[in-house]
Amino acid sequence: MNLVEKAVKNGGKLVPLTISNGLTNGTGLMNPAVFVDDNNEVLVNLRHVNYTLYHSENNQKFPCPWGPLAYLHPEKDMKLKTTNYLMRLNEDLSVKECSLVDTSKLDVTPKWEFYGLEDARLLKWENKYYISGVRRDTTDHGQGRMELSEIEIDKDSWTIKEVSRLRIPAPGDDNSYCEKNWMPVLDMPYHYIKWTSPTELVKTYPDLPARCEQVKVKESLKSPVDLRGGSHVVPWEKYYIAITHEVDLYKNYLGQKDGVYRHRLCVWDKDFNLIGITKENFSFLDAKIEFVAGAAKYNDDLLISFGFQDNAAFILKTPGNIINEMIEEALNANN
Repeated sequence: MNLVEKAVKNGGKLVPLTISNGLTNGTGLMNPAVFVDDNNEVLVNLRHVNYTLYHSENNQKFPCPWGPLAYLHPEKDMKLKTTNYLMRLNEDLSVKECSLVDTSKLDVTPKWEFYGLEDARLLKWENKYYISGVRRDTTDHGQGRMELSEIEIDKDSWTIKEVSRLRIPAPGDDNSYCEKNWMPVLDMPYHYIKWTSPTELVKTYPDLPARCEQVKVKESLKSPVDLRGGSHVVPWEKYYIAITHEVDLYKNYLGQKDGVYRHRLCVWDKDFNLIGITKENFSFLDAKIEFVAGAAKYNDDLLISFGFQDNAAFILKTPGNIINEMIEEALNANN
């Protein structure tokens, strides 16, 4: 299923998120995270990367010399660098204001070739704004951990500053290599769904030293595939819902790595029992590389923010009746 096509045909809307080329030098915008604040104000954290992703979409028949998937960098900057911009949108979801998230107070010299806060979800917990994503630049071997960065937003001047940064250990022995794409629960401060099936709900604490604990582990419904984190976890009527992603990794005819990303809607009850997964996965624009990093209830609709091939960012306003149909499908698929 192409969700954009279905949503737009039923009264939804697809909106591109762009900023000045002078800020990006033509490199990639990706994986936006939408958030609906007080007074129905729509905010978005937008990830900017210092490369352009090349991907051969035509059955890998025309890859570049490095394969069907390659990162094209400026000659003077060969690292994978992320910066974040915070947007405020108009009622029609066009961009009203945009400003770089100033992290200079807490930045240190990176120790790894991937640096910056990647795929950060925008949050508001206990009246404080946060962006929360994975950072891999604090060790010399690229160990990834989720971080919770508090930001202060001056809505008059539209300036954004990071004021604190918490690196979250994995619960338990904390010996995994990379933790990423934990899905924050919007109405439960400092809680994330770390794994979908079985569902692992964890909680961190905004103090030092950092700590994280398992709150629940539920084996209520077994997924047919490996469901990885994506959007926020959104309260929706008597359920929680989120959009997850799955990756089909394979090699092309030259033995080079490639993959296809697809998505599903997952449904939990209020005790975080996983009770529904859409039977069929779906795309947004039929590209092989797409990624959802945000979702938020907006009036009766669901805003879904996603990246396209690391080169474009969009918000899809999806009518509530479409979401309700998908929830019913998910519940019925697992009866």
